[in-house]
Amino acid sequence: MRTHYCGDLREAQLGATVSLCGWVARRREHGASLAFVDLRDRSGVVQCVVDGSVDVRNEYVLRVTGTVTRRPDGNENPEIPTGAVEITDCAVEILSASEPPPIPLSDRIDVDENQRLRFRYLDLRRERLQRNLRTRAKVNSVIRHSMESQGFLEIETPMLIASTPEGARDFVVPSRLKPGSFYALPQSPQLFKQLSMVGGMDRYYQIARCLRDEDLRADRQFEFTQLDAEASFVSGDDVRQFITEAVLAAAESVTGSRPAFLGDLTWNEAQERFGSDKPDVRFGMELVELTPLFATTEFNAFRAPCVKAIREPGGAARTRKQLDELTENAKRWGAKGLVWMRVEEGGVLNSPVSKFLSAEELSSIVSTLEAEPGDVLYLVADERRVVRHVLGLLRLALGRPPVNEGGLNFLWVVDFPLFEGIDPETGGPIPAHHPFTMPHPEDIGSLGGLGDVVPSADVLLASRSQAYDLVLNGWELGSGSVRIHRGDVQQRIFELLGIGEAEQQRKFGFLLDAFRYGAPPHAGFAFGIDRLVALLCGEENIREVIAFPKTQSGLDPLTNAPTEIDQRQLNELGLRLLPKA
Repeated sequence: MRTHYCGDLREAQLGATVSLCGWVARRREHGASLAFVDLRDRSGVVQCVVDGSVDVRNEYVLRVTGTVTRRPDGNENPEIPTGAVEITDCAVEILSASEPPPIPLSDRIDVDENQRLRFRYLDLRRERLQRNLRTRAKVNSVIRHSMESQGFLEIETPMLIASTPEGARDFVVPSRLKPGSFYALPQSPQLFKQLSMVGGMDRYYQIARCLRDEDLRADRQFEFTQLDAEASFVSGDDVRQFITEAVLAAAESVTGSRPAFLGDLTWNEAQERFGSDKPDVRFGMELVELTPLFATTEFNAFRAPCVKAIREPGGAARTRKQLDELTENAKRWGAKGLVWMRVEEGGVLNSPVSKFLSAEELSSIVSTLEAEPGDVLYLVADERRVVRHVLGLLRLALGRPPVNEGGLNFLWVVDFPLFEGIDPETGGPIPAHHPFTMPHPEDIGSLGGLGDVVPSADVLLASRSQAYDLVLNGWELGSGSVRIHRGDVQQRIFELLGIGEAEQQRKFGFLLDAFRYGAPPHAGFAFGIDRLVALLCGEENIREVIAFPKTQSGLDPLTNAPTEIDQRQLNELGLRLLPKA
């Protein structure tokens, strides 16, 4: 039906007869006999000069045949690639009429997101989403090429699996053939890619669809897509190099230049300097250690295991009301309070607590933070974990730039803790990643062997793993680790997590059995393609790079999902619904 795409026409086609298909983006009258119609398809827009009597309106679908000519002098449009040409002598065929769209399709007009998702098939016509989804397709293509050029084999893993604990709730699917039993939709292909390594596949990858029943936010959806990779006879350094090559190639395909990689940060260094395990390093305001300054302080509020501070350059313009609001935020984040100090001329600190501190302490605060007049300093004293968390959030609230400012700052965070805390209900440790992560070689001995006494909480929480995260501009793109490939180590980790032998066999028996038959050392990684594409497109929300996303409440306004199912389906599945509360 067409010879060219609308956005592909240039002066090189002058004089050619072309046929185009697309939607009417805009119609402008030019006297009684002529009209200018901007015809749009996925490639862009071109101006068509049509008979004024032809009744076409916005979003009509047309086939236009005409001649490519140069626009008259002074009528060029430098803002679009086709702005030097137009189509004249047009024959117009209306392929489909359109009612007035219920939402405006111009990127210049903000539209309520629920309405955008309700009419997503119209929203997809907007230039922004067209561009984002083209970028996503390009990223997927480049990632595939990169992984295959590094010797990885694409292997598809099941979508209906057994339910296994991976940190979030499973979406479950009832079995019709075995009433009362359920499949789970995969949170990740973790176990199957490890089994692929046992199967001798050596290097596996997949652009995998995964599902997790967890609370949604800007960087989370129930359904998401990730690059999943695993390799045998490799170290964590090897895997990080594979993934680094893939993400830099993807970034280069979008931006036109290869960004620099900032290297590695240990988890502890990231927490100490940025108060986060996904640090945004595009701006300063790093956390500064002040604990030694107050070892003998008379000020009770600073007699704490940890005191840290951040400096906001030029923050002295903040009003007292704004400073009080920041204090309330700090309390909501878990701090007992927040101390602020304005830096005045001569290094004088103006603060409600200045009178409780010695001249030496005040002077040391200024020099340690390298504070200058006009700055504001923010101090928190508490347990180290609380201090880092609160100042990390405050740092982002005060200084974080939009996602598309400051370039692409890729970095690896390594040497994560093996456990992130102790479960108050069970008394057992909580894994920082999934339970298939190999402990750090220097710490594995302290965990004991099968049947040994469980180490103290201090020992467990000090144990490191061979896990690593990829971070970009303050977003965690993904996680990976060296995997446990020994049955005795895997059983010991299960034991420490309170998973008894019977439950191990019921949930993971197939994995433990596989380890009995020569499992190679292996390591892997997975990162969110939705998140990577969002950052490459300068979007703050991954919904803007997903064709048909859910709302933050998990609803689909387009199809009204989730919906009830009829009694016949319930009967087939052997299900009975509880009465509504």
